[in-house]
Parts: sequence; structure tokens; C-alpha cells
Amino acid sequence: MNHTNQKTILVAVTDLFFYTKVRDALRQPDYQLEKARAQQDIIDKALAMSPDAIIFNMNDLTLDAFLALEQLKADPRLTGIPTLAFANHEEVETWNRAKALGVTKIVSRNEFSARTRELVKEVMNNHVITSENL
Repeated sequence: MNHTNQKTILVAVTDLFFYTKVRDALRQPDYQLEKARAQQDIIDKALAMSPDAIIFNMNDLTLDAFLALEQLKADPRLTGIPTLAFANHEEVETWNRAKALGVTKIVSRNEFSARTRELVKEVMNNHVITSENL
């Protein structure tokens, strides 16, 4: 099987419900998922794999997505990786903070659940490294 066009997605989501959504939406030979199980996994795996995108749950109880976004922004080797985040739509401060840290796109949990595959494609295809689009 030819995997030359396979996209690697680093999934920084420990919530089983949302991880299953990601896994089900990004199956096939088109995507290879790599799960971050601990905080340091996010940066270590991003450096080792150069993923095509990283998915964050901004409300994750195990992984600190804000810290990870800060670390990605601070490392010139990682700043170009598109990031897709989702959060509770009522948490305005969470959304604003994620945008300030340079997340490529943030959506509500409902939108993420309904459109996971399309959103991942969107951040990979329309990613602009500058923060002017925030």
C-alpha cells in the first residue's frame, strides 16, 4: 500500500469520546494518528515527526494545551505546524487565550465532533504562519 500522501496528525486529546471522534474521522490510509499521552509527548513527538497538524482539546484535564501552544510558538522548528483546537463555546477567555497563543483555528466541541475531517483538512490547506488571520 502506498502511504506517500499520508498525513500525520498529532492528537493531544486524552478524552476518550473526542479521541474516538478523531480516530473515526481520520482513519484510512490517508492519515496516521500519533497520540500524545503526556505533556512532554506533545513537543517530543512534534519534533520527531514534524506532523502535518496537531489537534488540541483546550479543556483537556490531563494535557495543558495552553502550555503546549506556548512551547510550539517559542520553538522556530515548530511554529509552522498548523494547530486545530476545540473548546467549550461558552469559555470566551479560553478562546481568546488560544488565539493569542497562535492556534490556527479554534472551534466549539460540537463543531469539532460534527466536522473533524473537514476541519483538519482546512487547517492543513489554509494554514498561514503569520497571526494576522486571528
